[in-house]
Amino acid sequence: MDLGVHTPSLADRSFEDVLEYLSDRGVSAVEPGVGGFPGEDHVARAMYLNDDEAQAELRDALDHHGIRISALATHNNPLHPDEERASRADTELREAIRLAAQLDVSTVTCFSGLPAGSPDDETPNWITAPWPPEHESALAYQWDVAIEYWRDVASVADRHDVDVAIEMHPNMLVYEPTGLLRLRDETGPRIGANFDPSHFYWQGISITDAIRALGEHDAIHHVHAKDTRRYDANVRVKGVLDTTPFDRERDRSWLFRSVGYGHGARHWKDVVSTLRLVGYDDAISIEHEDSLTSSEDGLEKAIDFLAPIVFEGEPDAPFWTEGID
Repeated sequence: MDLGVHTPSLADRSFEDVLEYLSDRGVSAVEPGVGGFPGEDHVARAMYLNDDEAQAELRDALDHHGIRISALATHNNPLHPDEERASRADTELREAIRLAAQLDVSTVTCFSGLPAGSPDDETPNWITAPWPPEHESALAYQWDVAIEYWRDVASVADRHDVDVAIEMHPNMLVYEPTGLLRLRDETGPRIGANFDPSHFYWQGISITDAIRALGEHDAIHHVHAKDTRRYDANVRVKGVLDTTPFDRERDRSWLFRSVGYGHGARHWKDVVSTLRLVGYDDAISIEHEDSLTSSEDGLEKAIDFLAPIVFEGEPDAPFWTEGID
């Protein structure tokens, strides 16, 4: 496994500085943004797409620091009812897939997107319950829209030999493992998970059970290391579907935390071990979104926490089961 970092939290640094900074701390993979909400501060698509010279310079910089790209990130909403916004997100995703193929990067990370509740609506609609009945009908419509779109994207990704890793996220159609598996079943194996546990914690989803469920279908294409802490005094009053702004930390039911500040080493050792059990041995990409720390402080603490936990080598065969001649 590679210890990696999703780089948007270091957007104030040049990519060369980011590579040097992370390499000095033992990081061996990066996941730069190339569009959407992660931005493209470090790897601008237009600069590198179809440009052999620029791509060679990028490879040289990565090789110099002993770092590889685990995935290109472009999290946005290609199913948005606003055609202009949907088109922009779609272009970002398709160009990210092409750029990944040109850079020999195997994965693009993204969101599933979220449609409106009907063809006449203008705002995406996150359905969290099947009643009243119009919500069940809206959800059926959304899945029809999503399946048609993602079947086409899956065929594009397959032509370029690139996997699409969807982060299961609230306010997106796919926000938990059964939804991800439904979309994968409808579209094919190129569509899989960017397994980010942070939203599973507050939903009450068991992280290791979710890994096993997705792993049974070989559906984990990429992994984020991002922690969450539930604050039960607030949960007991208002539950976990919390619309309180993220800068009002004391009032929220949960917060994103630097890895290790939501769950301890034993839990994260179980997470890493379960990933290996289901055959995942790629990057563990730290995503920093902890509003109680600075980016550098939170990242460095997460790196120091995970470094002794993430497996570095390949597992040995069970030599202890071999007989003595």
